[in-house]
Amino acid sequence: MSTKDATTPRVFLCRHGETEWSRSGRYTGTTDLPLLPSGEAQVLSTSRILVGPRKLIDPSKIVKVWVSPRKRAVRTALLLFTKGDVGGEMMEVTDGLAEWDYGDYEGLLTEEIKEKRKGEGRDGERRWDIWRDGCVGGESPQQVTTRLDTLIAKIRDLQAPHMRTYKPADVVLVAHGHILRAFTKRWLGYPLEFPLSMMLEPGGVGILSYQHNNIEEPAFLLGMGFPSETEEQEVEK
Repeated sequence: MSTKDATTPRVFLCRHGETEWSRSGRYTGTTDLPLLPSGEAQVLSTSRILVGPRKLIDPSKIVKVWVSPRKRAVRTALLLFTKGDVGGEMMEVTDGLAEWDYGDYEGLLTEEIKEKRKGEGRDGERRWDIWRDGCVGGESPQQVTTRLDTLIAKIRDLQAPHMRTYKPADVVLVAHGHILRAFTKRWLGYPLEFPLSMMLEPGGVGILSYQHNNIEEPAFLLGMGFPSETEEQEVEK
């Protein structure tokens, strides 16, 4: 991040590591699957490369870590901060980050969901889109929007006082593929049906922040430059 933006609060989006169903592409909402060994290795690699003093996710700059209640997310959070560099009082489990409740579509593949809906006479010529149609027996886009907006309001309240100060106020969210992409759309003020295609791999990290150091200008940080040690020292003074 450039020197002029180095003190702008950020929100890190961390997806849990690989599970049996994420590997196969099955919709995993309420089913509480553990991480695979490969999933744990993914998260440990992310932690080694990105988490630590003067790294992308610097524990000294974190003020809050919110985690989905699913054990795959809780385990991911613990693996990300393996050195105990984020205190327990800073980490909070919240239903606000639980994965989308897929209802009748739990454990299915996308094509299986579409075939199921076709057999029920639901879609006709219009293809099913979770962002617009939601899930039968599960959550609608409006229900997901409501719980995410509640969390976003908490984050903005937490970060607003630090927009023009040198006191760190980064936030980390540890959750799931669909809910973190939904969170991104709501962070930017878009309805969930807005056609914004995104990818977030298991064990991956995304970044949200603010333009112009302004709480009223939430932004998606597509890429960032890393300051030199001299620039970092100037920011810390």
